[in-house]
Amino acid sequence: MRIALVGCGRVAKHYRSMLADPSLNDVRVVSVCDTDQERRNDFAEHFGARATTTVAECIETGNPDLVVVATPSGLHAEHTREALKLDRHVLVEKPAAMLPAEIRTLDALAKQRGLMYGVAFQNRLNPAIQLLREAVLEQRFGAVTSLAVRLRWSREQSYYEDGWHGTWRMDGGVINQQAIHHVDVLQWLFGPIVEVSAAIGNRLNRLEAEDTLVAAFRTESGSLGTIEATTAARPRDFEASLTVTAEGGVARVGGIALNLVEEFDFVAPRDDDARRARESSIQVPTGYGLSHAPLLRQVADRLRDGRTDAPVNAIDSVHTCEVIHALYRSHEVHGWVPVGSETQSARLGKGAR
Repeated sequence: MRIALVGCGRVAKHYRSMLADPSLNDVRVVSVCDTDQERRNDFAEHFGARATTTVAECIETGNPDLVVVATPSGLHAEHTREALKLDRHVLVEKPAAMLPAEIRTLDALAKQRGLMYGVAFQNRLNPAIQLLREAVLEQRFGAVTSLAVRLRWSREQSYYEDGWHGTWRMDGGVINQQAIHHVDVLQWLFGPIVEVSAAIGNRLNRLEAEDTLVAAFRTESGSLGTIEATTAARPRDFEASLTVTAEGGVARVGGIALNLVEEFDFVAPRDDDARRARESSIQVPTGYGLSHAPLLRQVADRLRDGRTDAPVNAIDSVHTCEVIHALYRSHEVHGWVPVGSETQSARLGKGAR
């Protein structure tokens, strides 16, 4: 599979190391695109690829099968649209777009042209999360009482001084840039969040949006839950976890990237529960985890087989985008708000007000 890599920044560096995985030996970067000359030339030299400055040029010179969009969040929709209009399949880094309406419009365009439009919510493929998913599908949890997402990561002030991180128009704060992964997994496993109440603040870092968010929520099934997310942990990333308390048992997936099964205890236990929990726990070097490689492997296999359904279709992330907007809107109006297309932040994707 031939790839055009649009954007050579922070997450692209992860792709650079991930593409050395032996499972991806038939995947080749043929062109790269970035407005920064030093970055694009460095990536082009590393991959033996063409260095370009626009999406159109990147596609024209490389003739890729797939365009990976890894630019600043506020440019995801624009660059995805360009690639789809040039009849290329797209895998976009999260968030798929800053506004739910953008995701719906791009999904319609992809369907019209018979193209894949996927989003990189790679944590769904973590072995620990897959084990939890299996337990959900087998109804081992029964009625879920409560859910908790905790993200305690460290981002220094320098992270927010690149011109776009932490801005309302191009990024948002910890909930849209980091914890969106964990909100996505929570909803994928335990159903949609329908109501939220949130508070945000800047505790250590200086940015337009927030470095810390706390929230309460209710799911469609009636479960209650909390979200605690911060990039003001020091001196390192400490935790990215999801805990479920239910009538049938308790489970907790933690580590720094939802990578360790820390609790997996059921009212009706099975002989292999402990073994499977151990085998589903892996060590990871960073918060990106190790699931980008299997995600890209699945994309390549599906495209080879003529399929356009992505491992995670971008349209499947539209409700997560709506949850993020609702969390921000809740803070803006100082109260509980419903999640849905009618509830949108006055700032996210639009600029400070």
